[in-house]
Amino acid sequence: MTLSADRVSRAADGRPILDRVGLTPPAGAMTGLLGPNGSGKSTLLRILSGVLAPSSGVVTLDGHPLADLRRRDVARRVAVVEQQADTLVELTVIDVVRLGRIPHRRPWTPPGPPDERAVRNALQRTGLADRAGQPWHTLSGGERQRVHVARALAQEPRELLLDEPTNHLDIQHQHDLLHLVRGLAVTAVVALHDLNLAAMYCDHLVVLRQGRVVATGVPREVLTEALIADVYGVRAEVTHPDADGRPHIRVLGTLERRAEA
Repeated sequence: MTLSADRVSRAADGRPILDRVGLTPPAGAMTGLLGPNGSGKSTLLRILSGVLAPSSGVVTLDGHPLADLRRRDVARRVAVVEQQADTLVELTVIDVVRLGRIPHRRPWTPPGPPDERAVRNALQRTGLADRAGQPWHTLSGGERQRVHVARALAQEPRELLLDEPTNHLDIQHQHDLLHLVRGLAVTAVVALHDLNLAAMYCDHLVVLRQGRVVATGVPREVLTEALIADVYGVRAEVTHPDADGRPHIRVLGTLERRAEA
């Protein structure tokens, strides 16, 4: 068992953000969370992590309501990589990655050998081993994003939530990162805007529109020309050039949006 959201809703200033959303990512697989800006992807990830509480519905971890579990216990299982994360404290790269070990240590105790092994392994896997001693504030936006992925890996989670992790990354590092996440022995939920990256790397997709789930399934079933037109308002050509049937999307132009009822 793993994370699951059952009929989760959330509102802000009287406006619905999520409306009875259900999500049970397949254990050990990579689930892509898709949808246009404002569809509720970031809010759903924050609810899955326990940072936000749903207005109604429930999130469970191994069948237990998340709200009933200690935050420390959740943090040992669930790691989060947010869109933007910064610090005003003067830290080095390795200092930031070490933050991922806090849930595994007793308060006020220094890192032990298992912690340092996890940190060094995370730096190596994200290609940051040679940047360990570099000050955090000297890094580019893309490099900072990779450091936060390393911090999450150092946490050694079983569930990994990533909110648009390819933002600020060049093409090579986008593919490197998603290839890395796909190869991890974790249940991953990744919010993405790039449909081709989602088709290439995700095992399962969930599409949100205006806070509601409008499609779920494997990429070849979900990413159709009709769905892309309806959800994103663009005309696209969808082909399946790969042997495994994963689709490739080529956007041809925008569609005139009909007024919402």
